[in-house]
Amino acid sequence: MIKFVHLIFPFTLLLLTACGTENLDISTISPTQTPKSESSESVGPSPKPAPAVVGTEFPREADADVVHVRAVSDADGSWTFLVTIKHPDTGWDDYADGWDVVTQAGIVLKANPNDPFTRLLAHPHVDEQPFTRSQRGIIIPENVFQVTVRAHDIVDGFGGQEIIIDLQNDSGEGYELE
Repeated sequence: MIKFVHLIFPFTLLLLTACGTENLDISTISPTQTPKSESSESVGPSPKPAPAVVGTEFPREADADVVHVRAVSDADGSWTFLVTIKHPDTGWDDYADGWDVVTQAGIVLKANPNDPFTRLLAHPHVDEQPFTRSQRGIIIPENVFQVTVRAHDIVDGFGGQEIIIDLQNDSGEGYELE
């Protein structure tokens, strides 16, 4: 029997070590004793630490943000949108390249249906931040009472701050209507 215990003890220690020994005191265990844990609860792997937070904001991609919109109802029934965008343009490799006016149904409103955006931005604005660009001739269907203005950049796509415009109110957070 003693030979059996001497053979099993190293195997038991190996097994217990593989399962975790944070609360296991093996210094006082003899080959005839059963190891005891200080805690009866199961100990799992430690969670990974959360990423460090710099300042008061979580790190995020350098998305293009819409910071203000002025929408003007024109005499012909169309709208002119003047959209102010902020994006850390670095040059041709990373810049805000367009913005859209989108209905709640997800339809992008464009003056020219063949354009990639409601307003294409053809070049970087490295030294002009934030910047405002306008687009005339946007037709908003009669049954649409709310639109969202969003900006796009060539690296991250859409995902920055958007402004929701209630077409029944003259102004709201980040926008004004005329």
